[in-house]
Amino acid sequence: MAEEGGSERAGRPPSSDADLSRRLDRLGRDLAVEKAERAAAAQPARSDGAGIAMAFRLAGEFVAGILVGAALGWGLDYVAGTSPWGLIGLLLLGFCAGVLNVIRASGRMSAAAATKSAKDGDGL
Repeated sequence: MAEEGGSERAGRPPSSDADLSRRLDRLGRDLAVEKAERAAAAQPARSDGAGIAMAFRLAGEFVAGILVGAALGWGLDYVAGTSPWGLIGLLLLGFCAGVLNVIRASGRMSAAAATKSAKDGDGL
């Protein structure tokens, strides 16, 4: 049966000051680690500009397709005298080519990012 002072709990022997101090130190370390992990997770991730470069590249791919289509259409209209049908047709074709280029480039970029993260051991 437990003593009147309550130093025994559920059949455990009374804890010494050294045991309590060790447990308190371990708890303090665990809390410090958890606090550091939460602070790191709360901070926004810094980038080296790779995302911005990727966005500009994709935008360039898209705009280049449209501009080349428009230029070829205008040139065709100028030479053949079919204004504005060559411009309209090749502008639409340039738009489709721009979209296709963006899809291809983003697929290559995501595959490269997946390979890099797998190599780094991130798992994603």
